[in-house]
Amino acid sequence: MCTSEPSVSTGGIDPKGAPDIGGAPAPIVSGEPVQVSDGVFVIPDRRVDLVPNIGIVVGEKAALVIDTGMGPRNGAHVLEQARLLAGDLPLYLTITHFHPEHGFGAQAFKGAATIVYNRGQRDELHRKGSAYIDMFRNMSPAVAAELDGVELVDPDLVYDDRAEIDLGGRTAVLRTVGPAHTASDQTVLIDDRVLFGGDLFETRIFPITPYFPPYDVDVDGPRWITVLDQLAALEAEIVVPGHGEVSDTSLIRDVRDYLAHVRDEVERLRTSGASADEAAATIEKAARARWSTWERPEWIGLAVQAFYAAGSTN
Repeated sequence: MCTSEPSVSTGGIDPKGAPDIGGAPAPIVSGEPVQVSDGVFVIPDRRVDLVPNIGIVVGEKAALVIDTGMGPRNGAHVLEQARLLAGDLPLYLTITHFHPEHGFGAQAFKGAATIVYNRGQRDELHRKGSAYIDMFRNMSPAVAAELDGVELVDPDLVYDDRAEIDLGGRTAVLRTVGPAHTASDQTVLIDDRVLFGGDLFETRIFPITPYFPPYDVDVDGPRWITVLDQLAALEAEIVVPGHGEVSDTSLIRDVRDYLAHVRDEVERLRTSGASADEAAATIEKAARARWSTWERPEWIGLAVQAFYAAGSTN
């Protein structure tokens, strides 16, 4: 269990402007894994709020789980599904980023898998984990129920820039790419074909921009665009987003183009003398119309605020 370092704030995080999910279904990981490539499976999120797409990669000598869902019950379900696919093979677990719906089921894997985080992710979990538990518990009784008994779990192995896991006939490359969506985002590339990106991109969802001043302002919009350019250049055949349907590299480019639009409009409006709130109102109206099929437009305003605070430039 994480110890010694304080959470981000003793008073908690105020997620002002974030979507209200009070009436959303319970964030339960369910359903069977779907094979998206040889030996690569995804438990789909079914477009349920606070349920991520979860990866299970099975090789000849080991298997890798990517993300756990939120809380001990979801983590136990994911572990069960991994065992059904991998049998008695050794398991690894890694998390795309520290947010509760992606990694706060890790306690189910403690002792059952080798848990691997990048160093920044581990440190971010130490700094912010407790405050994020408090924030998420306040979202709805259903979310609070899934976080009942949750523990923050330290990794067994820590890496810095890049790590490679030989699963036997399949190779997983873990790479630190943050700050972007968080301070310590990680991607997982399987055999140069299947890319797991966490919340660096979602399908038909406005990018989740956790800009919650003064306590959490680590989201880095300008660098996020750079990261997406780098990921698009990989030309992965299959792209697994943090939320939403599995896609291809076009998804990365779509999200990159949206963020670049926000960046450019923020700069234009700032130069004309608009305040951050004025820029947010203008950009949100246009973005809702341009990306009319995307969900959760509440994140547009927070993206504007983040770019505005960053003093974004081209």
